[in-house]
Amino acid sequence: MTTILFELGCEELPPKSLKPLRDSLKSSIESQLQEADIAYDNIKAFAAPRRLAIRIEGIADKQPDRVEQKKGPAIKAAFDAEGKPTRAAEGFAKGLGIDVSQLVTIHTDKGDYIGYEQTVVGQPVTELLPAMFQQALDNLPIAKRMRSGSSRDEFVRPVKWLVFMQDDQIIPATVQGLSSGQMTDQGWQTGNVTLGHRFHAADVKIPHAKDYESVLESAKVIADFDRRQVSIKEQVQKLADEVGSVAIVPQDLLDEVTALVDWPVALRASFEERFLQVPQEALISTMQADQKYFCLTDSSAKLQPYFIFISNIESKDPSQVISGNEKVVRPRLADAEFFFLQDQKQPLFTLTENLKTRVFQDQLGTIWDKTERVAKLTAFIATLLKNQANESGLASLNAFKDLDIDQATRAAILSKADLASTLVGEFPELQGIAGTYYARLNGEPEAVAASIEEQYLPKFSGDNLPNSPIGICLALADRIDTLVGIFGIDQAPTGSKDPFSLRRSAIGVLRILIEKQLPINLISLVEQAIRGYGNKIEKMGETFTHVIEFINSRYRAMYTEQGVSVDAIQAVLAINPHMPLDFDQRIRAVSQFRALPQAATLAEINKRVANILAKSEGEVAESVQADLLQEDAEKALYQAVTEASATVAPLQASADYAQILQTLTHLELPLTNFFDYVMVNSEDTQLKANRLALLKQVRELFFTVADVGALQI
Repeated sequence: MTTILFELGCEELPPKSLKPLRDSLKSSIESQLQEADIAYDNIKAFAAPRRLAIRIEGIADKQPDRVEQKKGPAIKAAFDAEGKPTRAAEGFAKGLGIDVSQLVTIHTDKGDYIGYEQTVVGQPVTELLPAMFQQALDNLPIAKRMRSGSSRDEFVRPVKWLVFMQDDQIIPATVQGLSSGQMTDQGWQTGNVTLGHRFHAADVKIPHAKDYESVLESAKVIADFDRRQVSIKEQVQKLADEVGSVAIVPQDLLDEVTALVDWPVALRASFEERFLQVPQEALISTMQADQKYFCLTDSSAKLQPYFIFISNIESKDPSQVISGNEKVVRPRLADAEFFFLQDQKQPLFTLTENLKTRVFQDQLGTIWDKTERVAKLTAFIATLLKNQANESGLASLNAFKDLDIDQATRAAILSKADLASTLVGEFPELQGIAGTYYARLNGEPEAVAASIEEQYLPKFSGDNLPNSPIGICLALADRIDTLVGIFGIDQAPTGSKDPFSLRRSAIGVLRILIEKQLPINLISLVEQAIRGYGNKIEKMGETFTHVIEFINSRYRAMYTEQGVSVDAIQAVLAINPHMPLDFDQRIRAVSQFRALPQAATLAEINKRVANILAKSEGEVAESVQADLLQEDAEKALYQAVTEASATVAPLQASADYAQILQTLTHLELPLTNFFDYVMVNSEDTQLKANRLALLKQVRELFFTVADVGALQI
């Protein structure tokens, strides 16, 4: 058992790709070793700006020997009645280059066959590994490969050196156009020499594969990506604590910064406090995206005039490095300040004039056209929720009781105004956020101002939802309007293409309605949105159907992500509920039902009932006539169904679906006995029609919640 070390050195690798490249390289080598039946104890991948490496510990010297079996014709075809080999047997043996006498009998479930078994000697691992590593490199997720110089080999960056070792010995091989075990002009042998930090160290020799990390660390390179990341987090935390602040450390930014440095040194710098008058989202955005800085906030998430950056050198005079970064960031913050002040020279509402010439979609008009539609739809939703809040007494609607419809309309009119601002023009990610700042500066009501930012929530899976009543109405109206418009012009998403993010919009609508517990029917929203487009949508009926189907299709993605079984989702979809909150309540009930001991039997019986009724269409009586019930089993079922119906009615009114299904579990025994002792397809047409009516009642009882027959238990 030995240790293998492989390292490919190159020019600086793309920082956003470094971690995926490392993971892919490791995964590929692991699967190839498993496929080749090569045992090992541990495999570790390394990734730094100028290198990808793999160390395999406790790896076997060679593949184990294996027996290969070749199966030929059946015994009956291989030998005649006298036991002599036929041409089929002779041809099979000749093809393998052996004598017929060397053939053996192979016993299988399908009969006996002639065959041949031979021992294949395992190859040395050092002979197999070069091809494995080359294959792993060829399969890396690289969007665009390049060639370097006259080499025909392609890689994401020009390759510079190769380390390939088994313990303290070099493995002679050629990988990615580089050869190990050769002498160079510098007088050292390739294969066990790596490069240290670009500025702090030079070439270093690796005496043993196990020494890889320690040798590089002495050369100011932390090869382990995860270790570098932990070091960065600890240093950032320490510097933030020194000024009583909290560091903003997004994982994507942390990964990128980790990929940019060999030897991370965290330093804290500052900027003028006057820049804090600018929306902090703009400052944070430019410092993170352009400079790769970690911003600092106080305990209430208010930006502080500090930032932390990660240097790749240990400077003898860190103050010079800090000063340099402060000089670099100042113009970017000044730009944001300029745009912010420039926008304030006119009220936010004035910017809406510019929306009248900005196209939302060629066939659907301008952004202003969309704004007017959204305003009407927002007012419709706000009125609907306000009326429900005052009539139903539902606690989830309390916040909507005093909702100001005029303010909701005003918020919608201002909702897209900031798209014409210079700040959003420079920082597109601030759409909505900038509008909220400007609305507050203009003295708009807080409910109006806050909703402008909230209209874009949720922005991604798991994101926060809008909180204010107007923000909720606006977020729903904006998404529904877009869904209806794009489907209305036959530009539904296809495959991975979804330029208007309709899938995300649909899930956003469902999440808001479900998680905010809003009892709104999708039909009313979609119909109202279609009316808002007027003659811009020609096929209104088709548009309505396609939008509803599309939104319903998002349930599967949303609930499977939560761990809900697909069959439970299909069981509820089968009854086509149009209120997302109601759909959610049914899903929860069906998921609980699946775990009950009676569930499997009742699911199977429901499938059987569905099949019987489907084949007997037109033969079912309108109702069950008690005097036609003859068998004890059908009488017992009728009584159980009658009692269950009485119990289910009030539960259905209160949408207590879990209790409905719990009640219906009592039908397991009566239903089982019914199918054991009663002939449904009686020759007496009256009896048959009556029994079918009884089964129809059973089916309808379960359908008050879901199609239980769709469950796969």
